[in-house]
Amino acid sequence: MSDLLERRFLFVVGKGGVGKTTTSAAIAMAAAGRGKRVLVALCNAKERLSHLLEVPPLTEEVRTLLPGVDAVNMNPAAALREYGHMVLKVDALYRAIFENRVASTFLRGTPGIEAWSMLGKAFFHATAEEAGRPVYDLVIVDAPATGHGLEMLRVPQVICDVAPPGLLRREAQRALNFFRDPERSGVVIVTLPEEMPVAESIELRAALVDELRFPVIRLVANRVVQRLFEPAERDLFQALPSRLPAESPLESLARAGQRRSLREAVQQRSLAKLARALPEPRTELPELASPDLRRAELQALAAVFA
Repeated sequence: MSDLLERRFLFVVGKGGVGKTTTSAAIAMAAAGRGKRVLVALCNAKERLSHLLEVPPLTEEVRTLLPGVDAVNMNPAAALREYGHMVLKVDALYRAIFENRVASTFLRGTPGIEAWSMLGKAFFHATAEEAGRPVYDLVIVDAPATGHGLEMLRVPQVICDVAPPGLLRREAQRALNFFRDPERSGVVIVTLPEEMPVAESIELRAALVDELRFPVIRLVANRVVQRLFEPAERDLFQALPSRLPAESPLESLARAGQRRSLREAVQQRSLAKLARALPEPRTELPELASPDLRRAELQALAAVFA
């Protein structure tokens, strides 16, 4: 996994509900375990990272959650103000641009400016230095769900295409070059071993690579169950409830076996489809017994990446 943890910037993307935040947190904990300083950046999300790590809710302010792990829930308006200060550095110049009525009207009318404010802030953190060394060794962006996530990642190219020459376009081009550099950045696609998430992940990968030219460096299959049945046994367990006599005391057990065998069959087909369609290395995160993931469970998942 060292190639994953040696990047400076990671986008974690995927269909809603597949475990992007869980994956982002596990990668962050694994990197922090190697002595790296990590920032996890959420994009104006109804976040659950604070619940997972058992800390107070995140805000638009960067805050330390664990040793080596900071996090922020980026708000577009606040991110634009902060990004403007970080890039321009001089308060008078910031006010001249961001507090000028004509300039601010132009900014609000620029396609994707809210998404860019968050991407730009994350990019700045990934490239900022202090005393000659990076402030953060790794920045992880927990991206919105597939459709919105893709639209966000398209924004730097849109700005380069439509914005007039100047600071905004120059910064967008710098970020685009950084995001497309496989030595410094990468995309992690998270999916579940189920038919719809797998199909969407294959389409997502095509858009990322063919359209955006972003390096996809890892596929994460989340909630993979341990195999209990051999393929030949699955047919037996799937048919077993219908073969029992009425009101059999074994009915509930037989139906549990049926559900598990069906899930394993779907999982096997889905993982095989992923292997055929996506050439990137795959990490499988196990489904954990706890119904409510918290810090201890995340440590177990972080060990997979570490």
